Amino acid sequence: MKLDFDYFYTWAMDKLNLDLQSYKQRQLQRRISTVMKTAGAQNLYQYSKLIEEDEEVKKAFLDYITINVSEFFRNKDIFKEFESVVVNRLSKKFNSLKIWSAACSIGAEPYSLAIILDKSGIRPRQKILATDIDDGILERAREAVYKEHEVRNVDKKTLDEYFRQKDKLYHLEPRIKNMVQFKKHDLILDDYEQGFHAIICRNVVIYFKKETKDMIYKKIADSLVTGGVLFTGATESIYNPKSFGLKKISTFIYEKV
Repeated sequence: MKLDFDYFYTWAMDKLNLDLQSYKQRQLQRRISTVMKTAGAQNLYQYSKLIEEDEEVKKAFLDYITINVSEFFRNKDIFKEFESVVVNRLSKKFNSLKIWSAACSIGAEPYSLAIILDKSGIRPRQKILATDIDDGILERAREAVYKEHEVRNVDKKTLDEYFRQKDKLYHLEPRIKNMVQFKKHDLILDDYEQGFHAIICRNVVIYFKKETKDMIYKKIADSLVTGGVLFTGATESIYNPKSFGLKKISTFIYEKV
């Protein structure tokens, strides 16, 4: 099966501009095998042809491989710590904030931050940049319509103020939608913008090899201004922050020094 995966990785880079070599291999290959069988393909060559010919198969593959799972204020207590850093530290240190939500999935995290900024009366320098590798999931993020379980961490007052409920779906207020700009971006292959005061990158690097993680953290640190912060996921402690020019200021928050 190894040769099949070698072929598939080369094909994915050539046709999808997707670097599968950078992922943890055992976990990735298990996921590819599962989604391939679901599509009805017998081997990876056949599956690659299906992806090329059928947009729904392609979308299912990208959604499954890129792990599009999120919710508003994910890990509520940890997100509260980040809110405190943004409101009480960053907004007082910098005149205006430039913020990036990397691997934003369905948009819950950048929109969560937009709600925090709106409540606090903080105006960012420009729209919050929110990026993901998956075009389909970016379209869903732009729609800003969420299921009940995706807003379960939102208190009733905030839910009433920032969402409109219709047919068991929650539609985000246009003024919050307009605070976020969505854009396609690959954390492994693409260049990073500079000058950020805060970067959210949560629950994505756990799927990558160590050398890929290190590369991403280095590029993120280079993208932050001195005094800017990186907010990571609840299972993504950085064990050597000094090597990236970062220092830990909270459990999952790191400052550029």
